[in-house]
Amino acid sequence: MRYLNVLLIFVLIAIVGSVLGWSELLLFWTAAIGVIPLAGWMGQGTEELAELVGPRVGGLLNATLGNAAELIITIVAIREGLVELVKASITGSILGNILLVMGLSLLLGGIRHGRQQFDRSHASVNATTMILSIVALAIPSLFFFSSKETTGPVEALSLGAAAAMILIYVLGVLFSLNHRGRETERSLSAGHNRGAFYRAIGLLAVATLFIVWLSEILVGAVEHTVATMGLSEFFLGIIIIPLVGNVAEHLVGVQTALKNQMELSLSISIGSSLQVALFVAPVLVFISLLVGHPLTLVFNQFELIALFGASLIAALVALDGESNWLEGAQLLVVYAIIGMAFFYLPV
Repeated sequence: MRYLNVLLIFVLIAIVGSVLGWSELLLFWTAAIGVIPLAGWMGQGTEELAELVGPRVGGLLNATLGNAAELIITIVAIREGLVELVKASITGSILGNILLVMGLSLLLGGIRHGRQQFDRSHASVNATTMILSIVALAIPSLFFFSSKETTGPVEALSLGAAAAMILIYVLGVLFSLNHRGRETERSLSAGHNRGAFYRAIGLLAVATLFIVWLSEILVGAVEHTVATMGLSEFFLGIIIIPLVGNVAEHLVGVQTALKNQMELSLSISIGSSLQVALFVAPVLVFISLLVGHPLTLVFNQFELIALFGASLIAALVALDGESNWLEGAQLLVVYAIIGMAFFYLPV
């Protein structure tokens, strides 16, 4: 992902612009673009660290740090009270992974290789888990729409559902790690490995520091951007924030499809959606309590319909163990239609 490093110039522009008091609209977009290569750094650092510490610990690192950039942005947004933006970004991240990333992967991989094969059983398990996670995510919303009590019970149910979803996620990670086989853990005693270890840690630390900095700039410019461009805060959360935090990972998913590694590509797209639904969203519920801006797992009806539809599409794609470019084009068209609907949706 080295070609993304050319975008690092936007990190400098955003930071200098924030110090000099430049236009908030300019700051928003430069900060957003600047996060993209830094998110790539986080992914690279996580992968390098995972290779050094062995498959079991490495799998755990990938499971916890896979959406770290987006998690940082949303935590900053919660602290600033932009709760609706955060909830929209949760929806947008799941939809983006299933429809946009999977769609591009199927389309470009299918154009290059024709009909592509993958392990149907593994993909089906992930897709089924995705549907179950959407059901769990939707229950507080359905309770909210059917209950006259709209505050205390909903918050309590959101906390309970968040705790249960984190438990499911942890159990899933443990199940995955236990079925990797008894591979020998790698030692960090060699000087080369120790140097690579410190390099990976340094890369993660630097990327995290600058993402936090840029997130402060980006979130601080949201209200002005919304007023100036005529975009809703909801649309920014649905489309822009998920893309900014996950572009690097999205590109990896598409590249693996181009290399005819369709099983890995689907694992990236569906796996990232699972992480958002079962880990990122519940964690944000608990973090929101600590910063004084409670976040409940209540989404509007259109979001729920879009999430259920996307998860069903993922399951249908995984059923036959093969894919083609037409399925990818169909997913992209659905994403475009949903994006247009969210653009005009009054919230």
